[in-house]
Amino acid sequence: MSNGYESDDYGTEDCADPYDSDEPDATARRASSAPERERTFAALPPASGRGFAESWWGRAWLKALEDTALDGQQLKKGRRFAREGRVGAVSVRPGRITAVVQGQDSSAYRSDVLLQELSDEEWDRFLDMAVERAGHIAALLDREMPPHLVEDASAAGIDLLPAIGDLDPECTCEAWDHCPHTAALCYQVARLLDQDPFVLLLMRGRGERRLLDELQVRITARAAGHAPAGRADESAAGPSDGSVRGIPATEVYAVAGGLPPLPAPPALPGEAGASPSLDTETEPEPGVDPTALEMLATDSATRAHRMLADALAPGHELHPLPATLTPEQDAVRLAAEARPEPWIANRMATGSGRGPAGLQVAVRAWQYGGAAALCALDEKWTPDAAALARARSRLAGAWEEGEAPGLRSEHNRWTSVDGSVQLRYGRDGRWYPYRKESGRWVPAGPSDDDPAAALAGATASEA
Repeated sequence: MSNGYESDDYGTEDCADPYDSDEPDATARRASSAPERERTFAALPPASGRGFAESWWGRAWLKALEDTALDGQQLKKGRRFAREGRVGAVSVRPGRITAVVQGQDSSAYRSDVLLQELSDEEWDRFLDMAVERAGHIAALLDREMPPHLVEDASAAGIDLLPAIGDLDPECTCEAWDHCPHTAALCYQVARLLDQDPFVLLLMRGRGERRLLDELQVRITARAAGHAPAGRADESAAGPSDGSVRGIPATEVYAVAGGLPPLPAPPALPGEAGASPSLDTETEPEPGVDPTALEMLATDSATRAHRMLADALAPGHELHPLPATLTPEQDAVRLAAEARPEPWIANRMATGSGRGPAGLQVAVRAWQYGGAAALCALDEKWTPDAAALARARSRLAGAWEEGEAPGLRSEHNRWTSVDGSVQLRYGRDGRWYPYRKESGRWVPAGPSDDDPAAALAGATASEA
């Protein structure tokens, strides 16, 4: 639902399990003992327009913030700082939000705002309230936060939005109370809630996944152990074994007159999504490099956007499926398309088994023709009789009489007599030009159906 990065911080505890019991809610209690998540949102650009938040949740947060503010001047300065884009990446954890905020004098300050977490007993009441209302269940399981959740939670004695004194500031500017930097952070949270209102629940102590898992536990327990009351007959009450009664979809569609029409495909976004920022206070797991992980995330978003564009293009269903790349081939693709930092490229060269020089040659092949060109670089194969006959026929007809160069054949490769250029016959029936550089054969141009045109390209590159 957002561009926030999520990371699990798993710890260890003593062997004794305080929730190892036969109580009906033991599973839910064990789930609630799992560590929470931290989410980090990349810095947002300066805000334009009069309104600072667009969603109901963002505006509700702002109203609660401004209604409970003790120092209106600091709040006003903080709003201006946030609008000017002075708030860096925001880290959200249970009970705390953190960001680096640039002050009026361009100095950077670490600002934290603490928000009281809900107790386990309050979370139990919140989840019981949600299970009692079908609308809340449907919305939460669909990863939506209905606005009236605030009122129903308040009726159950649970305040989701902050009240007076709930937001406790800490800032390296050493202000004793809210300063413009912590106020700016609070305003930025309103924009984060525009993206994902579940951020508010994480601040109150429950991440989205944990909350939904606990909700599912309650739904399953209710379906298995509690039959609805007030039903007139057994069929209305459901099966006697406590399982959930349903209607086969085929019966529903038969009554409705057939399958409904499919919705229109989604519109293609203008560009791939922004890469998440992994610059957080949480130490990465051993062997995980945040910079390399950010590069992979950016590459994944770019490829997903490209795949969606292909899928929405007319005639997409007529095209063959792309070949599946091996990890070694995908390392070449990534080096060619993502243009990684040199130290990352060196790791990829080692992991792919090519070495730095070999990876550079493979990247050149990929740039000329993708996976097919990479296969022409790596594979040395012997064409069968039919393929060899086709290749020789193309070679014989490629040049005028007396103009054909002297070529020696070996497997699928035809090399000039002087050993300077080479044609490789690919499994796709195309010719791939190569030339020798520093004792190594390197791709010299894109492939061609015409061997003369391909070899001409290699000779021109050599000149």
